[in-house]
Formats: sequence, C-alpha cells, structure tokens
Amino acid sequence: MAAELVEAMNMVKSFRVSDLQTLLASMGRSKSGLKQDLVGRALRLVQTEYSPELLKNVRQLYESRFPKTSGWLAARRPEGIPVAYSPLSSSPSATSQGTDYLNGISKPIPTPAAEVKLVPLPFYQTLETLLPPTELIAQNNEKLQDSQCIFELTPNQVEQIRNASELRPGIRSIQVVLRICYTDSIGVQEDQYPPNIAVKVNQSYCHVPGYYPSNKPGVEPRRPCRPVNITPWLHLSNVTNRVTVTWGNFGKRYSVAVYLVRVFTAADLFSQLKLCSVESAERCRERIQDKLRFDPESEIATTGLRVSLICPLVKMRLGVPCRVLTCAHLQCFDAVFFLQMNEKKPTWTCPVCDKPAPFELLTIDGLLSEILKETSEEVEEIEYLTDGSWRPIRDDKERDRERERSNTPEYPVVDICIPEANGHSPAHSSTSLTGKSGSGSMGIAGVTGGPAVAPGGGAVVDLTLDSSSEEEGGGAGGDSEDTEDSADSPAPKRGRYNYDKDLVTAY
Repeated sequence: MAAELVEAMNMVKSFRVSDLQTLLASMGRSKSGLKQDLVGRALRLVQTEYSPELLKNVRQLYESRFPKTSGWLAARRPEGIPVAYSPLSSSPSATSQGTDYLNGISKPIPTPAAEVKLVPLPFYQTLETLLPPTELIAQNNEKLQDSQCIFELTPNQVEQIRNASELRPGIRSIQVVLRICYTDSIGVQEDQYPPNIAVKVNQSYCHVPGYYPSNKPGVEPRRPCRPVNITPWLHLSNVTNRVTVTWGNFGKRYSVAVYLVRVFTAADLFSQLKLCSVESAERCRERIQDKLRFDPESEIATTGLRVSLICPLVKMRLGVPCRVLTCAHLQCFDAVFFLQMNEKKPTWTCPVCDKPAPFELLTIDGLLSEILKETSEEVEEIEYLTDGSWRPIRDDKERDRERERSNTPEYPVVDICIPEANGHSPAHSSTSLTGKSGSGSMGIAGVTGGPAVAPGGGAVVDLTLDSSSEEEGGGAGGDSEDTEDSADSPAPKRGRYNYDKDLVTAY
C-alpha cells in the first residue's frame, strides 16, 4: 500500500499540465491554476482519496506519456552502451550462452513483469545499470555461501568516475555501488543485507556498514542497509572486475545488483527541495481553515491550533520549516537538520508522528516561513485561528511575571532601623500599632496615641520588646501614669559604658 502510494505520487510529479488537468477533472476537482498548484492538488488527491480507480487513472496517464517504460521505478541500462557481465556466475561457460547463469546453474532471463525493483534512494541517482537485480543461489547445504559476478566498465564510465568531483577526500560523487534486497517481484524492495555478509572486490574485502548501537535497554543494534561503495577496489580500465558476495543461507532469498550512480549530499537535496517543493502561504492558510472548519458532528469546536516554532529534532528555533504531505499535523521540523541526519543515518521518519517521511513527500511550509521572519527570537509558539490568521503565544512564565507586576499593590515602606527620639530602640510592633500591651495597659507607644512616624514617612515598628518586657514594667494602671509623667522628663542618663541599662549587647 505504501509502495503503491509512493509510486503514484512520483508518477503525478512527472505529469504535464494537460495530464494534471485531465486527472483532476476525472475526479471532479478544479483544474484551474498554475502547474505548481495543480501538482499540489493532485498529490493531495492521491493521498486523501487513494483507490484502485484513481491508481488506474494515474497509470493510464503515465503510460500514455511514457509508452516504452513499464514503470517509473524500473532500472534500465541506456541502449547502445555495451556492458559485459555474467550475473553471479562461477562457471566460465556462462558468458557464451544466451541465458543467465547463477553459480553455474542455468536460469531463464526474467521478464520485465517479474523483475525485482529496488526502491529509489534520495542520495543516489542511478546513471547506468551494470548488473540488474539477480538472485543469490546456494550451491550446497552449507550455511555460508559464496556467489560471484563479473562485469566490465566502458571507457565512458571510467572517464565519468575519474573526472567526478570529490564529496570529501577519497570519496567521489560518481560511484559504482552494490545493492542487495529480498527477491520479491511484488512492489519495490528496500535494501536488505543477508546474515554474515562480506563483499570482496578483486581479491580485496571492501567496507560494509556496521551496526548502529542502541541506547535503549533490551533493543538490539540495527544495521543500516545502504548501497556498498565498491569504487576504490575496481579496475578503472577494460579489465574484468570480479565481485564475490559471502552470505548466510538461512532460508530467505536475496538478489544483488550493481549500479553506476551519482551521490548527492544533504546540501544538494536541500537545493532541490527549495526549488521544487515549497507550498505557498495561501495554500497553507486554506489547509488551516479546512482543519478548523466547524464540524456539526463534533461535540468540541476547535477555535485555534497551536504550533511550536522549536524544531523537535534539535530543540532549536526553526530555520526552514518542513513537513510531510501525508501527515495530518501542522507542526514542522527543520529541513536542513532532517536531511543531514538522514544522510548519516537514513531512517526517513517524521520526527513529529513517527510516520514514513520519504524525500518525495517533503514540502516547505511557506506560511510558517513568513511567520518566522516576522516574529522575534523570544516567540516560541504561535496559534492559528479559524480565519487563517495567527497570533504569537507568549511564554507562560513571562505572562505570569507581567501579571504579578500589574496586580501588585503599593505598600508604604516600613523603616525598622531608625531609633526613637528618647534613645531607645523602636517599640514592639504589636505595641506601637495598637497602643496596648498584652495585659490591657498602655505601652511605651501609648504616649503618642499610635505608631511612631519616621522622618521618611514610614511607620516605626518595635522589634525589641515583647510581652515579658511589658510584664517586667509592672503592667498595672499606675505604671501607665508613670509613663505619661515621663513624657516631659529629659532623656534617661546612660551608664559609664554609654549604653542603656535595659539593653544588653551580645557579641
């Protein structure tokens, strides 16, 4: 199902304007607009209304334009270029007969309908087929088998390899690669290594990608099955090259193929993405309005959709927002980081919903690109509204801080450091604010009828006296009269050490 969907999507991308209009009209859709709009409309039609009837229409339109090809994925060697090979043959007589030989056993030439088709890889462009997919056949009952194949490079192919630019020191952009997959003629096959694989090219073993370590407990390491670069060990001349594949025979059937390819980098794919797969801002708004349109059958009315401006891959602000056409969410990830990660470790999985994210279905969100330019670095989240507009969502912590600043009342400043005029420390807060002691008698602050006022206008709070101090003063009515009489008396005399006798300094 997924392979047929990808196949139909790629067919649609190769259509002309007239083909797109015919397809959309046959399905009752509008056929007006520019080619980019027509392609996007047709791709969404294939994704949302995939059916045998729609696939049949797509195939008929594709075959009417390319009548000589049986399918868009079939690997073909250009006519007129002689390539001498003996598919996986260990018998010298294999090249002198009209049938393919696998390890000395005759095998009829497969018809195009039964051909094994390898899935196209975004980082590899097939230039020529040096050895079509051919099955590995066991010679005996041993678990470890050796299969050989030979081929020659033409002078033109040798020239392409020698004149190719370098991706990095020692690695050229034009390579000869070996690919292995399951032997299955239904659909397209992904690269799959057999157990105990080893590849020898002209008496030298070449490097085969190893296993990725797993950080999760109980999860076995996974081996990335990608094309094996055999270019450094080839004879770049008219000398025959011999490839020996060692593989474990454990019941499954495998096929091997050799291609001349052009290798792309993540920067190359990013340039292709910017050139061919950018969804306009207007189309993005239509998609948002469709998602937020009121549904009478739904009990919950959606008034907005939140989208983060932080990439889920690297937890940084998005640079180039990208998403997959088949995904239902509006959340994007950074296209540059996504391509770089798949260049090193190809998974092609959406980091938001973990669904397949092939390169052919990636698109750059034009609306979110504009929003990123209009918003500051502090904005990490936005909300799409029902009319297609948007608004920034400020950070909750910042919003709480502003709310606190706006709702905090202004209180008078309390000065607890200025002593009273009589030389004593300020009175106890309960006494100075109420004018009463714990036993009902007047305290020291009773002479003023309220709390003392500091020069700056703040209330003076007494932190030195408590209920025990008031009890020592007597606490009776007579004491209150003495206190009132002492209001007009001069300040008390200090002792020889210049401190009040009722205060004790602790060092």
